[in-house]
This record gives sequence, structure tokens and C-alpha cells, in this order.
Amino acid sequence: ILPLKRISMKRLAIILTLPMLFTMIQCKQSPQAPKVSPISDVEIEKTISRLIEQHGSEVLFRIETGVKQTANLWRETDGSAEDFISFCQQHFISNPEELEILFNKLSAGYEVLFGNFMRITKDLMRPIHLDMGPITPIDMMFGGFNASAHLTEDLFTNRIAFVTTLNFPTYSLTEKTELGPNWSRKQWAYARMGDIFTSRVPAELVQNYSQISTNADAYIDEYNIHMGKLLNENNQALFPEDMKLITHWGLRDEIKSQYANGEKGIEAQEMIYQVMQRIIDQSIPEMVINNPEYTWKPISNSVQKEGTEVPFTPEPNNRYQQVLNLFGAIQKIDAFNPEMPTLLQRKFEGTYEIPVEEVEHLFIDFVSSEQVRNVGKLISLRLGRPLKPYDIWYDGFKSRSSIPAEKLDNAVGKRFNSAQAYQNQIPSILTSLGWNRQKAEFFQSKIVVEGSRGAGHAWGGAMRQDVALLRTRIGESGMNYKGFNIAMHEFGHTVEQTITLHDVDYYMLNGVPNTAFTEALAFMFQKRDLDVLGIKDDNELKQHLLALDNLWQCYEIMGVSLVDINLWRWLYNNPNATPEQLKEATISIAKEVWNNYYADVFGITDEPILAIYSHMISNPLYLSAYPMGLLIDFQLEQHIEGKNFANEVQRIFEQGKLIPQLWMKEAVGSPLSIEPTLTAAEKALEAVK
Repeated sequence: ILPLKRISMKRLAIILTLPMLFTMIQCKQSPQAPKVSPISDVEIEKTISRLIEQHGSEVLFRIETGVKQTANLWRETDGSAEDFISFCQQHFISNPEELEILFNKLSAGYEVLFGNFMRITKDLMRPIHLDMGPITPIDMMFGGFNASAHLTEDLFTNRIAFVTTLNFPTYSLTEKTELGPNWSRKQWAYARMGDIFTSRVPAELVQNYSQISTNADAYIDEYNIHMGKLLNENNQALFPEDMKLITHWGLRDEIKSQYANGEKGIEAQEMIYQVMQRIIDQSIPEMVINNPEYTWKPISNSVQKEGTEVPFTPEPNNRYQQVLNLFGAIQKIDAFNPEMPTLLQRKFEGTYEIPVEEVEHLFIDFVSSEQVRNVGKLISLRLGRPLKPYDIWYDGFKSRSSIPAEKLDNAVGKRFNSAQAYQNQIPSILTSLGWNRQKAEFFQSKIVVEGSRGAGHAWGGAMRQDVALLRTRIGESGMNYKGFNIAMHEFGHTVEQTITLHDVDYYMLNGVPNTAFTEALAFMFQKRDLDVLGIKDDNELKQHLLALDNLWQCYEIMGVSLVDINLWRWLYNNPNATPEQLKEATISIAKEVWNNYYADVFGITDEPILAIYSHMISNPLYLSAYPMGLLIDFQLEQHIEGKNFANEVQRIFEQGKLIPQLWMKEAVGSPLSIEPTLTAAEKALEAVK
């Protein structure tokens, strides 16, 4: 799973301040309590009666829904009860042609607002996300500033928001599931218009969230380990002097790359594994984080400077303080979302539009499967040893593993030695995957490639005049194969972002059902990296290996997602926890998930490695998007096999933002399921054995 933070979605949530997306608000001070609507039930019924007299009972559902949801958001500062009634009589529209005109004008206005505020945020974040020299305090201030913090309240104040809530009903997930299959594209666009305003979150919370979120991202982006400064107990360095890896992504990828190095690779993997352990339990010396001045022995946990051992202070639970900062702020937001009063509910029913219980059941069934256990036995057989905890990142099922690393690096170095070189190659990449030259050049005009300071990300636009940003980490000597492989993943995101903004028929349907769907396309692009390089993979077992690789990746990240989900349940049950208590709870939850679903496969109990993921620190409950994305990816790949890749990608992703299960049925003819992955893995086991 790549170092992706689906930044376009995260930042769009801040800009729009929509409760459907707005799940990670943060603040520093207690806001005022949620205000109660001054509109009584009697006045609501009076308003409904007057509108029925005015427009007829044919639009009864829209009248009742529009009046009730508008009344729920009305405050004393918006006017009296008579003002409310007058507003509804003046602005409710029953005529279909007039309603369509209103919809189009609202869509155009929201694209201008959301798109320009998004672009402002992207520009202000450049010094933090790009390597433009040291990050200064003023960079953090600008990066944390949210120019759109008052946008939602301003839209209520000038009543644009009320016009929207009055005329476009909000549908629950249950209603969308039951009614959605029979809706037209226009009806779906109207329903997404109704999703925009379902609560009023104070502007100060939006602004404070932006600042704290920036701080959390910067904490992760700057969490680097200088691998050349790590020593084993014989004072030997195992990694190149200039190697610097971000946690957890870079450390994990280095574990993967070491499978090709035999016994020597095992020692390197063991050292990285020990580094991860010390990050999780915060016994890591604070002075070795992002600092090349000291050498460090992770196994004995001793620090040296110029050959002399020096005392050190462990990192003081900064990792877990970030989570508490997020949780404290989210608790204050809960009160403003009475229909979805917890982050778990808002994230899954609101953002993912799949209930958390359904997702959890899907994951548990998968990680408990017999196929997983049989693949674990196969990996152990291939390695010639019992499994180690870090073998959750086993990388030996990729057919490219038989291609010499030097050949791959050389192929990349000739064409992709810089961000600009990648930018220039966009049309060639896309035409090699099936797009025609004209469309490929259009993508090139809408995607900008930049070198990332952190792990890398994709950040789309929110208006058609903007561009999608592909930011990937590029070393001083340019891009190697590993970097190119990651860049292809990011490129898949930007292609999705461009299709779902420019090729979807209604602006209100732009995007995908949730971030799992953009992850799916990113995985599909990543797997086609050798095709882009012009390197032929003749492995006759390629498809079977892909099935096994997909299963093992799902197994890894589903366990991490279960830790993430249960961590947030624990936080709600222990709202006054200290960083130390949260650390202990995180480790305990990780061990429990491991013991339930991994210990019998690995032959090891009480293992906390599932707690290493950085997403849990700066992007709560994002991790579930990855395994869902892998399942979606596999189903899409099965459907696309034998068809034109580009044509199918365009057709499928031009659906835009439907609910997940309907999107899947329209895409491949069946809902999201674990069965295709498990069935294919079962067949692959027979073939690969």
C-alpha cells in the first residue's frame, strides 16, 4: 500500500465543510454549543400547508423534506418564524424547468467557490509539500490557514445554502440504496446537491482544523530515518550512507526490496523491523529522527556520536499526541452532527457510504479465510523458513521480481530522471495504455508533476480550470524503478481525478463513490509500469501471481484497518486518555487483532507490527479505503481482461459519484465482494505450487 494520502478528498472536506466529507475537524478551544432551531413543529406544518396550497400536492415529498431540513438549519440570527415562512414561500420551486435552471446555476457557483478555494489551499501548501528549503514557522502558518473557513456560514448568511436545502432533498444511505438504481443521472446529481448542507459547523472549527491537520501532516512528512546511520551490534552499516526513508512507507518498501538479497536481506529486514517496533512503542531516540548527526543501533537501542556513546531521550509519545489532538477536536464536532454523532458513523456511512459493520464483516471474513492460511504456507515454503512478522509485506508474488533490478533502474533512468521528464512523458504513457494521442495530450494539460518533500500524494482540482497535482519523491540522482512504480500509482490517481472532473456529465457527480475507488485505479496503473517501460513480462504464471499478491496485500492492510477501527472505538470509550494510555491501547489492540487473525498463520503471538501505519496518526479511518480499493481493483481487472483498458477505464469512471455498490454493479455487473479475490487465489495456489 503506497504512501498515498488522498489529499484532494481531505482538503476538499475542509473547503466544502460538508458533513458527508467533513469527518476530521480539529480545533484548539471549545466552541459554543450547537444552537437549536427556533422554528417549531407548528410553524413547520404551517409552512408546509402554505406551500401545498401554492404548488399542489404533486410535490408533497419535496415540500415536506425541504421545509424540515431548512428549518433544522435555521437559527435566530437568520430571522423570525415569519421570515422563515416567507423565505420558503418565495424560494421553493416546483416547476421542473425552473428547478433545473436553479440546479445549473448553483452547480456553476459552487464550482467557482469550491474550485478557487481548493486552488488557494494547494498554493499555500507548496512550501510544506515540495522541497523548497527548510519549513519555517510562517510556512506552517500559511499552510494551516484556511481561506474558506467561513464559506459555509457565509452561504447560510446570504441564504444560498437555504435555497439549496429547500429545493434539493437529502437522502439517507438507505434511501439511496433503495431508490438509486431507478434514478436518472439528473436525479443522482440532484441528490448529490442535497448532500452539500446537512449541518452548520462553526467557522472557527474549520480554521483550527486546517492548522492542526497541517501540523499532523508535517509531523509525518518529516519523520525520516537516516538508514546509513543505522548499525548492527557489530558496528556495521547495512544500508547506503545517503539512504533516507520516511516512515512507515519507505521502511516498508525497503523491507520488500530486501527479499532479493537472501541471508543478507534478512539481517536488513530484521533491523528495519526493530526500527518499526521502537517507533510504535516510542522507545526510538528522539535525536535520530530526521537527523544524520548520530549513529543508532536499533537492536540494543544505543546512540553514538563520532564513535562515542551518548545518552538520549526517547520520543515523548508525540506519535500518539497527534491522534489525541484529532480526537479532541472531532468530539466537539460530534454535537453538530446529531444524525451521525461519531467519526466512525460519519466516515463510513457518510464518506465511504458503506456502514462500518458491513466493512468490518467483509474484512474479518477475508482475514479468517482458508485461502489466506494456504498462501501463508506457500510463502513460508518459498522463503525456506518460518514466517516473520514483517512477511506481511512479502513481495515475491510480483512477476517482475524475476527481472534484474539494474535493468529496471536503467529503463527508468533513461526516460524518467526528473519530475519534468515524467511530465513530458505523460502522452507516451497514456498512449501505451490505450488512449489516443489527442486525449493523452489533454490529460497532460490537466496534470502537473512535481517532486514531493514527503512520501508523495495526488491532489486533484475542484473546478475544471484547475489541474491535478502528481507529487512524488525524487532523489538527488533522479528517479529509480522503485520511485517510478510509486509515481505510476500517483499518476493513476490524477488520471481518475481528471476523468471524474472533466468527463462526468454533472459537476455535482464529479469524483468517485469514495477514496477506495481512486485507489483501485491507482493500483491498476501501478501494475502496468512494465508495459509503460516497454519491458515484456513473459512469466506464464503472471495472472496467478497477481491473484496471490492481491490476496496477501488485502490480508496485510485489512488487519491494519481493523486496528484503526477498533482504536477509534476505544477513544470514544476513553475520551480522557493520555498519550501514554493511548499508546498502550494501540499496542494492545494491534496485538489482539494479530492474535485473532495472524498468529496461526505466522506462528507468533502478541505482535504489534500492525500499529506502524502513519495513516492512523494524521488521517483517521482512511486505511479502510486501501483494502476496499484492492478488492475493487481485482474485480475491475477481471472485467477488463481482454478489453481495451483505456476505453473501459473511461466508461467506468465517467459514472462519477454514485454510491459504491451501485457503481460496482454498473461497472462490472456485481457488487463489491471478497469472493473473486478468494476464488482466484484458490486457483492460483494450485497453479503456482
